[in-house]
Amino acid sequence: MNVFPIAPAESRYLGFVIPIIVLLLGLLLSGVTVLVTSVRGAHASRFDVRPDGLRLEGDLYGRLIPKAQLRVDGARRVDLAREDGLQPKSRRMGTALPGYQAGWFRLRNGEKALLYLTDRTRAIYIPTAAGYSLLLSPADPEGFLSRLRVVLGS
Repeated sequence: MNVFPIAPAESRYLGFVIPIIVLLLGLLLSGVTVLVTSVRGAHASRFDVRPDGLRLEGDLYGRLIPKAQLRVDGARRVDLAREDGLQPKSRRMGTALPGYQAGWFRLRNGEKALLYLTDRTRAIYIPTAAGYSLLLSPADPEGFLSRLRVVLGS
């Protein structure tokens, strides 16, 4: 029998391939982490109306928006099917899963907006003095809007 083994690989190529594999595995793991965080955010996000402002919690885009930046007098309930200008047009940095949009988007009217949006027919629009607006989907839009006006209204 005439059996010939393969010639040994040069180690310099393995030194090049291993870092690439490690990098790809790292990117894959970070992508999975972002996806899991986003899916969890679609079910666990919340909006905390506090005397010092509005805290958005639940995923990567959570933050406290100070009371001084919120224009509560311009806050209103919206149905995005009827208000074409407020519909999200393009994602700048955010999550866009079926039934859930969160993060920074550009609206059709040109505004920059921070979204936590699941139900487009029962959304709350809140302008800010910081150069962007909010589009949120609280479970109880009327209760949220009422509480926002009581706690943060001037």
